[in-house]
Amino acid sequence: LEHELSGMFDVIHAEGLSVIWPQWARYVIDGTADRFSRFAVNVFGVSPEGKSEMETGLEGIRKFEEFMTEIGMPLTLSELGITLTEDSKKELAERCAKSTGGKKGSAKILFEKDMLNIYDSLK
Repeated sequence: LEHELSGMFDVIHAEGLSVIWPQWARYVIDGTADRFSRFAVNVFGVSPEGKSEMETGLEGIRKFEEFMTEIGMPLTLSELGITLTEDSKKELAERCAKSTGGKKGSAKILFEKDMLNIYDSLK
């Protein structure tokens, strides 16, 4: 997802990841909340007490975004000076699907329509 974005818009890899990762994580968390819950607890020290794995995982994603902001990383495409059109989102998804043989992922297998949905969710 990020490689195609940086290829089309000459984005620094780390900056592209800081924009894409939270939206990707929210997209794939359903069915993998346990992984994101562990991430939240182990990386950001989120307390799981009284929360579902989904709630804990979502808090971890928010903590990731807070950390990215603290270190001066962008969280939106507009911070990178990028505005995606419907055509550019479609082209990004098509390129991503083609470069991955039509599907990619371990948390959740993503197909072109999923890739497009993630590009659509970017701010």
